[in-house]
Amino acid sequence: MSSRFNSFIFIKLIIALVICQLAGVVGLLFTSPSTYSWYVYLEKPSFTPPRWLFSPVWIILFVLIGISLYLLWKNSLKERAVRVAVLWFGGQLGLNILWSIVFFGLKAPFLAFLEILLLWTAILITIIKAIKVSRVAGLLLVPYWGWVSFMAVLNFYLWALNV
Repeated sequence: MSSRFNSFIFIKLIIALVICQLAGVVGLLFTSPSTYSWYVYLEKPSFTPPRWLFSPVWIILFVLIGISLYLLWKNSLKERAVRVAVLWFGGQLGLNILWSIVFFGLKAPFLAFLEILLLWTAILITIIKAIKVSRVAGLLLVPYWGWVSFMAVLNFYLWALNV
């Protein structure tokens, strides 16, 4: 392989990682102001993780998600299965950002719960579509899906306890 080809692959990896970390940063723009004001006053279930845990978990998950995107993108977008997987990937990433906007920005836990159900479903479909292109790309999304599953339960309880 030429060094030019290797450089292109490396650039795709960096771009995929940056795209996913930027999704986290955009979500953080809505999350951060509320975590020290509105969110602090919500009644929380006993299984709520400490606030400091969320950032490291999301950073790690966004790295895994970025590698997954790279593994999809390194394939030809001319292939239908790759295009479909990447489109679902983009959709779930958009829904991820939207959840932060709805929950923290709009301070609407019930609407955020409905939205996270869409996100959960979109991640599951993305995993299924990604596995058809790259088994590893799909499996890298499983911890993310698991965390969002937990977050959906937490979101439900945050809504139910604060109605």
